[in-house]
Amino acid sequence: MTNPSARNAIPFPPPPLLPSLLCILVLFAAACDDGATVDEPSWRLAWSDEFDGPAGQLPDPANWVFDIGTDWGNNQLEYDTDRPENVSLDGNGNLAITAREESYMGSAYTSGRIKTQGLFEQAYGRFEARIRLPSGQGIWPAFWLLGNDIDSVGWPECGEIDIMEYRGQEPGIVLGTIHGPGYSASAGVSGRYALQGSRFDAGFHTFAIEWREDGIDWFVDDSLYHSVDHADPEGRWVFDHPFFILLNVAVGGGFVGPPDASTTFPQSMLVDWVRVYRSD
Repeated sequence: MTNPSARNAIPFPPPPLLPSLLCILVLFAAACDDGATVDEPSWRLAWSDEFDGPAGQLPDPANWVFDIGTDWGNNQLEYDTDRPENVSLDGNGNLAITAREESYMGSAYTSGRIKTQGLFEQAYGRFEARIRLPSGQGIWPAFWLLGNDIDSVGWPECGEIDIMEYRGQEPGIVLGTIHGPGYSASAGVSGRYALQGSRFDAGFHTFAIEWREDGIDWFVDDSLYHSVDHADPEGRWVFDHPFFILLNVAVGGGFVGPPDASTTFPQSMLVDWVRVYRSD
């Protein structure tokens, strides 16, 4: 039983105080909740291409220019063209970048490589694309960014952000990587995402980065799988200026090796859309 004298020594708070205490608790909980979300970015669309148009049409020249040629420093085997056979809309709301086995300009394969250099460049924000990937030994598609100072400082000093890179012989795995001075090529800072129960050539998936002044996060279908902070690379951080976008499908090269008898052609990367956001 309770001691009556003890109960009288510590009086219970009078009823008028109870509503005040409840209000304080409610306000404290609301403040905590606001603090949990205050750092979440609010994205505003800055640029996009939805690839709407008739089949066979080239990508919008207001958004994209072509890289034409071969051997971009990776021992690739294809000759990249500006022909609709290699880069064009498919009439279903997608851009198709298609690698073909054919003799062209001294190469045994053709494909396409397009970029926004000189047309759209941005530092920081969310860069994303919805893509269905090709597959096969020696097929190397990518969605990536290069620093807009590449013509003056060269690579890797300009910086490179691979939003999505993929070996066609590993159809369930994509990689996200940065390259810079002191951490380029095979020394790039990289992360892997393994798709469970499916393959990236079986359907569309969204590949994205969220790029801040102090780091970069990589996502597949909004699942975070890789992060790099400003202090992580063993070299100078060069991701503090505008970059432009590239989309391409390479054939061969040191990252994937050459095609073999199991590789079938043509192989197309289908891009539903590319969107870039700024943080308000």
